[in-house]
Parts: sequence; C-alpha cells; structure tokens
Amino acid sequence: MISRDRQGIVVWLTSLKYARQLRRFGHVQYVSKKMKYVLFYCDQEKVAATMDKIAPLHFVKDVQVSMRPFLATDFQNAKPDKAKEYDYKLGI
Repeated sequence: MISRDRQGIVVWLTSLKYARQLRRFGHVQYVSKKMKYVLFYCDQEKVAATMDKIAPLHFVKDVQVSMRPFLATDFQNAKPDKAKEYDYKLGI
C-alpha cells in the first residue's frame, strides 16, 4: 500500500442533504449536523484543484484548507516532570 500525504478540507454547507455529494472529491471523515460542515481528506497534490471544483457549487458557503501538515507537531515540555525523575526502584 502506498502512503500518500493527505490534507484536510473543511466545506461549509447551506444544507446537509448535499454532504453525500462530497464523497467523490475525497474521503469524508466527519459531518457536523449542528454547524453544517464536512471535513474530508484528499491528496496534497490535488488540494488546489479540488477546492476550485468545490467552491462554485450552489450548496457551498465556504471552503477552508487545513494547515496541519505544515505545522510542527514535535512539542517539548518546558518543565521537567517530577514523577519521571523519581526512582521507584529505591523503595522506602
């Protein structure tokens, strides 16, 4: 199986009855009934072309792309954890 870099696209809809039509553009991950949006993933190379296809549809209010692939996700703790410093093998 080939692993491809995927990127999320959030599409705000006027009505949820059109949410199923977005399956042809990528893998639908989540549909919010309350806020009327659909989150789906597609290949990073196809994001710009997909957004250009989706934006003019009559049931689409707004299209936003996720910036998660471009953010650093390696976090370092500023304070050392006291529980990890304690040596439990010493005993009491």
